[in-house]
Amino acid sequence: MKERNASRRPQMSFLKMDMTQMEFPDASFQVVLDKGTLDAVLTDEEEKTLHQVDRMLAEVGRVLQVGGRYLCISLAQAHILKKAVGHFSREGWMVRVHQVASSQDQVLEAEPRFSLPVFAFIMTKFRPVPGSALQIFELCAQEQGKPVRLESAERLAEAVRERQQYAWLCSQLYRKAGLGSVSLDLCDGDTGEPRYTLHVVDSPTVKPSRDNHFAIFIIPQGRETEWLFGMEEGRKQLAASAGFRRLITVALHRGQRYEGMDSIQAELSARVMELAPAGMPAQQQVPFLSVGGDIGVRTVQHQGCSPLSGSYVVEDVQGDDKHYFRRLIFLSNRNVVQSEARLLKDVSHRAQKKRKKDRKKQRADDTPEDLPAAPGRPVDKTYLCCEHHKAMIAGLALLRNPELLLARPHYNVVMFDVDSKDPTLGMSCPPPAFVDQPFLQKVKSILTPEGVFILNLVCRDLGLKDSVLTGLKEVFPLLYVRRIEGEVNEILFCQLHPEQKLATPEVLEMAQALEQTLRKPGRGWDDTYVLSDMLKTVKIV
Repeated sequence: MKERNASRRPQMSFLKMDMTQMEFPDASFQVVLDKGTLDAVLTDEEEKTLHQVDRMLAEVGRVLQVGGRYLCISLAQAHILKKAVGHFSREGWMVRVHQVASSQDQVLEAEPRFSLPVFAFIMTKFRPVPGSALQIFELCAQEQGKPVRLESAERLAEAVRERQQYAWLCSQLYRKAGLGSVSLDLCDGDTGEPRYTLHVVDSPTVKPSRDNHFAIFIIPQGRETEWLFGMEEGRKQLAASAGFRRLITVALHRGQRYEGMDSIQAELSARVMELAPAGMPAQQQVPFLSVGGDIGVRTVQHQGCSPLSGSYVVEDVQGDDKHYFRRLIFLSNRNVVQSEARLLKDVSHRAQKKRKKDRKKQRADDTPEDLPAAPGRPVDKTYLCCEHHKAMIAGLALLRNPELLLARPHYNVVMFDVDSKDPTLGMSCPPPAFVDQPFLQKVKSILTPEGVFILNLVCRDLGLKDSVLTGLKEVFPLLYVRRIEGEVNEILFCQLHPEQKLATPEVLEMAQALEQTLRKPGRGWDDTYVLSDMLKTVKIV
């Protein structure tokens, strides 16, 4: 080593001594650099090995000054991280772990050199404070990012393990395509909160060319619940239509601030390249795709926590037709819209003046034309977001006189569309209590003789479904069913008297009469569906 560095580093000394019993005086150095020695020594957790490592680390602490640092380069295997962090945290030192960034050249190599990430342990020696139990644990996962403070050694170990799993995943994605459903969260470097959810979608049938290796698709805010973006089959269809060998879909999290498409692209460019497939040409530009060229609009109007369903949020989002929708989403299943209402434009004189003022401000600021929905914007009461809801409303046609619906709705119609919170049951809608005989008898007692009980049934257990239908027929002898194409939902229309049975042509005629009643002048109406179309496939059970 002396000969190798004689010309380049003439003032550097190279000494040979026992690392567990060094000859330096106390507090001799400000930095101790360990490039793999700890990994080489701590090969197992036998008593002899642990004792030798204790002596080595004790010597590190002895020769360092207060404020000095032990810098250890390591692969951070679980037992090594546990030993190093445990030893120095007990001594009252600050513990920080940095992930060493790979060079961009290595990311794009034909065959990566190493799939495990390298870490740097930075242990800072503090002056001992008698009686103090303060322990500081930090992780810095990005080269330019701020360290994130963690509450315990266990949480630090968990965070390092997540980084190792991510590196292994990137290595596997590079070596082979078609690993199945792969998703991951990218978190805010300062807060640790999830910021982006990424899904990796490979299309092996796409013929490779120079420009179709890899692309990123940014899902506009509020549209991540749509089938094309929120379901695996939808994402496969999106990837196939985009024409790329690998497509990464990116969903934006609520509660995070995004400046625009350009800032998102700048933020993600380096990270998504870690997920690129093999065979990409060097310096290849990766396209960022989206719908409409913007990141969408999401305005949280309310959030809270239900004792039954957990945390929830009510938010206004902009759909692809520029309409605004108000949605209820339970955060335990954040890709499912629990309930949705369409918002109407505020046509009051005050609102019109405000819009004129806003348009002038927009022209001055060069901001997008559409504004977030205002909290006071009225709800379109005729809008139905689900096919099974439309079918349920169409069932009102079974009332022989539609005018009764407007006069006494509480007695002529009862509707149930209630979600079960027990995932172990074969029936997710409604909960079993809603089809028990005593409860059905109560429903019967509040219906008029010509009334209709309408139920959304979602049951995958055929035996259980037969049992439910049998129980319903005991109370409601006349039972119609309307199955929803492409869904598990079945809409049941229940009536008390079998002699009221109607043939399909009669049902369709009554549906047309009902729609004419509901479309009277002065009433709003959603004309995107026709009630009689909802009843063409109705059958009697």
